[in-house]
Amino acid sequence: MAKIISLVNQKGGVGKTTTSINLASALGMEGKKTLLIDLDPQGNASNGLGLNANDFEKDIYDCITGSCEIKEAIIKTKFKNLSIIPSTINLAGVDVEFVKKMLENSEFKQNEQLRNILALIKDKYDYIIIDCQPSLGISTMNALVASDSVIIPVQCEYFALEGITQLLNSVILVQSNMNPNLRIEGVLLTMLDGRTNIGLEVIEEIRKCFKNLVFNTIIPRLVRLVEAPSHGKPINAYDPTSRATLAYSNLAKEVISRNGD
Repeated sequence: MAKIISLVNQKGGVGKTTTSINLASALGMEGKKTLLIDLDPQGNASNGLGLNANDFEKDIYDCITGSCEIKEAIIKTKFKNLSIIPSTINLAGVDVEFVKKMLENSEFKQNEQLRNILALIKDKYDYIIIDCQPSLGISTMNALVASDSVIIPVQCEYFALEGITQLLNSVILVQSNMNPNLRIEGVLLTMLDGRTNIGLEVIEEIRKCFKNLVFNTIIPRLVRLVEAPSHGKPINAYDPTSRATLAYSNLAKEVISRNGD
């Protein structure tokens, strides 16, 4: 059965989508059959793997609202062992759709829809990676309820810990009420500029706060990593010799090791 991991941080610009794309691809390169779910209406994870709205008819919105079977929305990419369920701006309307469904049916559980549909395909993959939008709304709560664990990307910059307490409280809420097995997979330090003292100070502060939960791997701030999505490729396909490719390969190995695979 697949290990389901959500990448969550309600603060934008922390490297969450970049990590979702590149961790999923790196897991594929390690021989793990991986499904990436784009759960952000902006669709950046989909675009980052070379897809646009004209390339598919079904997306994750159709799946969680019951408009299609989840298998109909899965797209096999050209990258090793990697498939994706894309997203479009339609997902921004899921809150309204779910409120309507609750009014029609008092038994409807809005936070369990993603978990229910993923149960149908969990046996087809080794890992399912969910790229969440930068908020703690309904779609993100669906991801937390559906997941086995969460990875929290934190950028190596001032105000790095901003909002983390609120996120951790949301995780505790889900653990208490809807998904007692949810755990924190790890805290991932991203966007490190080794030339600045602040980056090193943030690393020290994060490690002091989260101790063994912090991944050993640190993702550097690199131009090539920023360029890769515009070419529709993960970094290991865009620039196999990049330091970022090595970093995400190491991260994938850490995730695999933490899960005893």
